[in-house]
Amino acid sequence: MSDFWQDQRVVVTGGAGFLGAFVVERLRAAGAGAISVPRKAQYDLRERTAIRDLLHATRPTMVIHLAATVGGIGANRDRPAEFFYENLMMSAQLLDEAHRVGVAKFVGIGTICEYPKITPLPFHEDNLWDGYPEETNAPYGIAKRALLTQSQAYRQQYGFNAIHLMPVNLYGPRDNFDLKTSHVIPALIRKSMEAKARGDHEIVVWGDGTPTREFLYVEDAAEAIVMAAERYNDGDPVNLGSGTEISIRDLVNTITRLVGFEGDLVWDTDKPNGQPRRRLDVQRAQERFGFKAHTAFEDGLRKTVEWYQAQVMTTESSAGISAHRG
Repeated sequence: MSDFWQDQRVVVTGGAGFLGAFVVERLRAAGAGAISVPRKAQYDLRERTAIRDLLHATRPTMVIHLAATVGGIGANRDRPAEFFYENLMMSAQLLDEAHRVGVAKFVGIGTICEYPKITPLPFHEDNLWDGYPEETNAPYGIAKRALLTQSQAYRQQYGFNAIHLMPVNLYGPRDNFDLKTSHVIPALIRKSMEAKARGDHEIVVWGDGTPTREFLYVEDAAEAIVMAAERYNDGDPVNLGSGTEISIRDLVNTITRLVGFEGDLVWDTDKPNGQPRRRLDVQRAQERFGFKAHTAFEDGLRKTVEWYQAQVMTTESSAGISAHRG
C-alpha cells in the first residue's frame, strides 16, 4: 500500500470491463481512498452532460480513462465510424471537463493501434507520427492519437497533468470471448475448444499466419497503469508491453496444444492479416516509472485457457441442472 493513494478519489471509466476490473482491484490493494466506476446506463460518456454529472457526483482527484469501443479486426472493419466517433467523443469531452473542474490528474489509455502500419521494430514512442495506422483499425487508432494530442495540448496551455499510456494487445481471464467482437487470443481459444468438443477435424483461421503480435497479460497491464498513475507525470506517451513477439501461426499452434485440439488448421487468406509485425520498445515504462512485465506468455495463456474452460463447465453444469429440473 502507498500513502499516495489514501486521499485519492479515483474515477475509473470502463472499470467494469476486462482491463478495468483488474485496475480497480489493483487500486483497492494499493489503498485508494475512494473508487468510482461509472456505468453506461447512468453515465453515457459520449454525452457532455453525463460527464458533468459524473464529475459533480464523484469529485475525483484522478480520472483513469479506460472506457472505449473496441474489437478485433472484423469489428473494426465492420464499424469504423462507430469506433472513431465514440472513442473520440468520450475522450475529448471527458478530458476537457476533467480539466475544467480541477481534476489533478488524467490517465488516458491509448492503444498500440496508434502506430503507423509500417514502423521500425521495436516500436518506439518517437515513431508514433511517422505514418498512417494500419487500415483495418485506423479510425480507432486515430481517435486515440487525438487523445494524446489533446493531453499534450492541455498540458502545454493549462499545465494539466494528463498522461498517455499505450498498451499492446491484452489477454487473460475474464476477456471477451464473443466471436463477433473478441480479439485474437480469446477467439482462438473458444474456436479451438468448440471444435474439439464437436470432434471437428479442422478450424479456420483468418489470414496466412505470418503477422507477428506482442501480448501483455491483463494483470501486468493493470499493475503498469496503477504504477504510472502514481509515479508518472510527463507528457510523453509510454508503451506498455512485454517486449516479445510471436507469429500468429505459432500462437495458434500454442493455443491448440494447450486446449488439446489435434485437428488441422486452415488459413483463410481472403481475410486480412492486419498490421504485419508488432513488438514494442518497453524501456520508457521501466525507466520512467519502474514497470516491467513479469508473466511468461505461455503461463498467461494457460491461465486464460483454464479460466475459460471453467466458465464453460459451469455453464454446462447449470444448463444440465435446469434441464433436469424441467
